[in-house]
Amino acid sequence: MTKRIGIITAGSDAPGVNAAIRGFGRAITNTYNFDLVGFKDGFLGLVENRAFDLSDSALSGILTLGGTILGTSIQLPAAMPKGDQILDLTNQAVETYRKQKLDALVCICDRATQEAAYQLSLAGLNIITMPKAADNDIPCTDKCIGFDSAREIATQAIDRLHTTANATHRIMIVELLGNSSGWLTLGAGLASGADVILIPELPYDMDIVVDAINNRRKRGRNFSLIVVAERARSRELVDFMETSARLRAAREGDQARELERLENKYSGQTMLLARRLEESTGLDSQITILGSLVRGGTPTAADRLLGTQLAEWSAKMAAEGQFGRMACRQDGVMSSVPLESIAGKGKPIPSDHGWLRSALQVGATLGVAEIA
Repeated sequence: MTKRIGIITAGSDAPGVNAAIRGFGRAITNTYNFDLVGFKDGFLGLVENRAFDLSDSALSGILTLGGTILGTSIQLPAAMPKGDQILDLTNQAVETYRKQKLDALVCICDRATQEAAYQLSLAGLNIITMPKAADNDIPCTDKCIGFDSAREIATQAIDRLHTTANATHRIMIVELLGNSSGWLTLGAGLASGADVILIPELPYDMDIVVDAINNRRKRGRNFSLIVVAERARSRELVDFMETSARLRAAREGDQARELERLENKYSGQTMLLARRLEESTGLDSQITILGSLVRGGTPTAADRLLGTQLAEWSAKMAAEGQFGRMACRQDGVMSSVPLESIAGKGKPIPSDHGWLRSALQVGATLGVAEIA
């Protein structure tokens, strides 16, 4: 009996996902002669059984397309909104898997939905995942699908703002994706020659940032380009949040949850950064928030290649029964890791990473006196 493999894309979209869908579909049908079943709109489609046969003709012409032909959503089986309730519909996801007579389910996931895929694996489903994340925040893989394209788009945008900053003598602040890690901000900042690069891993000292801009003015550079991750925070704010979380945890418990609540509460720090820089330097500042812009458009050749490689490896894993694992590329070599080693974990930039060293050596300011 021919095996049936399901595939979904879940979480935020990223360039290169269609290349992965195409690569997996072609490999699983041509090489292994399995049937392929697609589910629309991520885990929501799995819960609601939005299944359809994914034919070879549907895979034609999608290699260069951004987005995902399957559609996606951020909804999770264990926390599915229904009216004014949040329900655990994991059993319905399992029921759909059984009803479709699947032998395995391949999930192309971001960080949050990787954990959801792991929970389905614990529920008894044969799960294989691929990593996609424009901000490259999934551990145990060199790069995630979508990161190279996002970095290229961000770099091009910053290049254009550089000329505007020079012409208008302003501080140009560019905010990029980066809730838990600064890979996109640091990579694009280095590639575009940003003067200041602020990332979540290094809470910044406002005085150091101000001094860097004022020192540029003394050298006749009456503009500055700052690239900041959306979750970058000043050292004083981080100290305040950590102290508040400890005090509340002492009364109510769960310091990690309280810290997360405070981090979500104190959003909009880029606006505060702009105001404080204007007050301290006398220069006008302008904020450009690229946000989801970096997720769109045509994927780079590198993302198409990575998506295809991960897809081919995932097909091999499905054929060999390697389930409960994420396909990955480590030091340039295709491999896989157990889902429990990545579920719920982040990928911060190591303090000894070469990109940080490069930033310092070319004169960029990271907002800290030194890197521990």
